[in-house]
Parts: sequence; C-alpha cells; structure tokens
Amino acid sequence: MAIYEFEGRKPELGQDTYIHPSADVIGAVTIGANCWIGPGARLRGDYGTIIIGDGTSIEDNCVIHARPGEITRIGRNVTIGHGCVIHNATIKDHAVIGMGSVVSDWAQVGEWAVVGEGAVVRQGQEVPDGCIAVGVPARLLDKQVSEEYKAEWSNFKSIYQDLARRYPLGLKEVS
Repeated sequence: MAIYEFEGRKPELGQDTYIHPSADVIGAVTIGANCWIGPGARLRGDYGTIIIGDGTSIEDNCVIHARPGEITRIGRNVTIGHGCVIHNATIKDHAVIGMGSVVSDWAQVGEWAVVGEGAVVRQGQEVPDGCIAVGVPARLLDKQVSEEYKAEWSNFKSIYQDLARRYPLGLKEVS
C-alpha cells in the first residue's frame, strides 16, 4: 500500500482498516476503524482534508479529494461503489453511492440516502436522508429507502468490513 505524508500532512488509519497495495492515501486523510480501501483507490489530502468514518468501504478505483483548506467528509458505514469520484462533498452515515457516480463540490448526501449507479450529484446539491437520487444530473425519486433495503445493505456493508479483516492474511502475490 502507498501511504504518503505530504508537506507535514500525514494520514491517520483506524484499527483493522485495510488498504489494498495498489491504493494511494496521501496527506491529511483520516480513515476510521474497520474500513476497506480497495484496489486502485486514490485518496488525496494534499491541500484539502478527507475524513472517513468507521466501517466504510471505498471500492476499487475511487477518487476522493477536497478543495484547498476544505474537507470531504464521509460518514460511518458508507458504501462508495467501484469507480466513484467524491470531491469536496459530505456523505452522511450509512449512505450508498452507486458504482461510477460523481458527488461534486459542496454536495450533501444524507443518512441512508442512495445515489444510483452513474448518477452525478451536482455542486451544492442535496440528497436528503433516506432519499434516492438517480440520473445525470441526479434527480430525486418519489420514494424513500425501505427498511428491507437498509437490512440488505447492512449485510453488504458487513461483507466489506469482514474483507478488511481477512485480506491482510489471505492476499498473496502470485509470481
């Protein structure tokens, strides 16, 4: 794994957090406990700050960054799907950001909110708690996240938390 200090800005990693060897964590990045940072992920706290809560999974090839002097905040038990870009935004606890989505500057994604695959949450846009946003640009659907969905996604989130514990012992490079 590539963990870099940059101009005195040093990453802080929580207990039992896994960072894949091909991921980069640079600068002022705080990652909570039991997190999963997947292959190819890039978390750059070079001139902004990134704060990630416990139990969150940042899947393969995600890019997370913040503007100078500002903060990208990602809550607890959040799922950031494969290939997402999160830039200078706030994502609250338990949210699900679908694969290939973009959450742009000053956007806010609420607790248990869902951003559908490939959606673009524009600058300053808000996805309220429990709401579902889809499309380009993202628009809110007329339905809320169900209790069944929450139960299903709680299970999915625990799978990545389990992988964070298993990968350090089970991942072996093959020549």
